[in-house]
Amino acid sequence: MSESIAPVASPRIMAVTSGKGGVGKTFVAANLAAALARGGRRVLVLDADLGLANLDVVLNLYPKITLHDVFTGRSALAEAILPAPGGFHVLLAGSGMVEYSRLTPELREQLQAVIAEIAPRYDHVLLDTGAGISDVVLYTVSLAGALLLVVTPEPTSLTDAYATIKVLATTQGRRQVGLVVNQTRQPGEGRGVRQQLQQVVDRYVNPGLSSPVRIELLGELPLDGAVRESVQRRQLLLELMPGSPAAIGIVRVAARLLA
Repeated sequence: MSESIAPVASPRIMAVTSGKGGVGKTFVAANLAAALARGGRRVLVLDADLGLANLDVVLNLYPKITLHDVFTGRSALAEAILPAPGGFHVLLAGSGMVEYSRLTPELREQLQAVIAEIAPRYDHVLLDTGAGISDVVLYTVSLAGALLLVVTPEPTSLTDAYATIKVLATTQGRRQVGLVVNQTRQPGEGRGVRQQLQQVVDRYVNPGLSSPVRIELLGELPLDGAVRESVQRRQLLLELMPGSPAAIGIVRVAARLLA
């Protein structure tokens, strides 16, 4: 991508992404969708982790039709949209599809067309992207008007989060980054993580930009045994244990988005 291409997509389309895998990105996307749906919003989650999709596993769904079938013309888009537990809809991707490991002109057009078609039907579209800064991930993020970056307090996660912010700022003109800090061990740790990331961005990224990148902490999710149990059971945390600390954290993130 060229320098400073500003995203033009609607802010109702939010990319949920991460610098590295294993930080709970898909878990956050699915449960956040359920929390937004409880607020009376029409929500769809698109599994944009093409080739390594696992949203179906998290939701215990067994789709007969996936995004791959839509891309290849075997099925209509409407046939691939499924109701999910939690009151929202999903558009699931096929797993193990090597053809989606690189960004081709055809894949660019297909992704853009699908998102353009579904966006008007929903109040919120969450794009559950792959992790990292591959061409496919970066292009998917570029189709979203808002960005939610999921991190954990671990040094490797923060290093990769910084790299992601830097690339998105310089190649897409991103200036607003929503942050969710997962697996915090003490109250307020999320604020410390945001401050740490902002300081590094202020020192190494912002001096070279026409306007600064600002990181907004949308919420923190405490380390919670209920999360592991919900993942193992393939159930949404908001349905299995709605009163758990992590579930309450997710609801607070949704409340900030709805506000």
